[in-house]
Amino acid sequence: MRVGKRSICGIMAGILFMMEPVSGYGMMREGTWKKDIRNQIMEIQQMQPELTPYTGPEITAPSAILMEASTGTVICEKNADEPRNPASVTKIMTLILIFDALDKGSLKMDDTVTTSAHAKSMGGSQVFLEEGEIQTVETLIKCIVIASGNDASVAMAEFIGGDEGTFVKMMNERAKGLGMEHTKFIDCCGLTDSPEHVTTARDIALMSRELITKYPQITNYTTIWMENITHVTKGTKEFGLSNTNKLLKMATNFEVTGLKTGSTSIAKYCLSATAKKDGVELIAAIMAAPDYKARFKDAVTLLNYGFGNCRLYKDETPPELPKLSVTGGKEPEVELSYGETFTYLGLHGEDSSGVERELMLEESAKAPVKAGDQLGTLHYRFNGEEIGNIPVIADRDVDPAGFSDYVKWMMGWWRMRGEEV
Repeated sequence: MRVGKRSICGIMAGILFMMEPVSGYGMMREGTWKKDIRNQIMEIQQMQPELTPYTGPEITAPSAILMEASTGTVICEKNADEPRNPASVTKIMTLILIFDALDKGSLKMDDTVTTSAHAKSMGGSQVFLEEGEIQTVETLIKCIVIASGNDASVAMAEFIGGDEGTFVKMMNERAKGLGMEHTKFIDCCGLTDSPEHVTTARDIALMSRELITKYPQITNYTTIWMENITHVTKGTKEFGLSNTNKLLKMATNFEVTGLKTGSTSIAKYCLSATAKKDGVELIAAIMAAPDYKARFKDAVTLLNYGFGNCRLYKDETPPELPKLSVTGGKEPEVELSYGETFTYLGLHGEDSSGVERELMLEESAKAPVKAGDQLGTLHYRFNGEEIGNIPVIADRDVDPAGFSDYVKWMMGWWRMRGEEV
């Protein structure tokens, strides 16, 4: 548990004034003794990390964060870097790796997966897969997303990684690549009670953002309330999946899109909630809420706060770009394009109609020009202050002109001169 600077300093000050120095040598050294204690207090002050003051709405969870998805802007946070057990919210990273494999083409939705004895043995939330049971990748995704099936998670981990341990290493590597600095996964489903299996509210938001922005099709599954799967090992038997994310059925003034719940006796009640409203998409990560109702209430509180204050400016129609002249190139001009779409998140309900744009381009480019070379900048200002910019880049390559190109131009010039005469 973190202790604030003031609390530690108060304790040390109490020690300083309550303790009586002993007679003799102690009395002679009293001034030095007090000076040493003061020096220790100053050292402790320097060692303690600065805690970001929480400025958001009142919530019961000890750790949480609210992030805008498209920009990654943090709207408010509460002890967002405290490592805690995430329980089944772990499965967000498992899903990222599944969709990574689908994206690469090494995995297909209709591929079949055979359940191992290890996968079947998983306790906690499960869909009761039998050893040797065969299900498609898409069915197992539904089992993970809707019912939080630990057995389905392990089955997919083994199918992709060969074994769960290898898959967990892949999870940790992926987390590192996303900048999840305080995360370490021990298993693929969050069932473990290992004290080393930890993440933070900030890291949950980071992996949630990766999943919903890189693979928006995940909402085709995270918004399913109920669905049946069919067990086929011991005859044919239907099994009902019911979504653990009760936000989907709660009355809200925004569209709930996901994402993942988690709870164990160690982790308490966790949630990564995603929602949309008026073109803004938010992520609310809740950790260690005291009960299952509190995590949903806290998420709604944060999401309402975010949607009430945030305005997203997205420039869908930037200024039209001219062609830029190229000196010494095989072609006299190069087409330009914008390197990205500009977005800006206002946190105080700002009216984005006052945003001003200024396009600044190089006078010309010198060959060789490579596609992607920056040749200008589009600046954005609001109330006189720059709020961001995007690069203007070359749309294609322009190679340097060679001897034959100059000969061709000269012949063309003489031909034109002859026609004039």
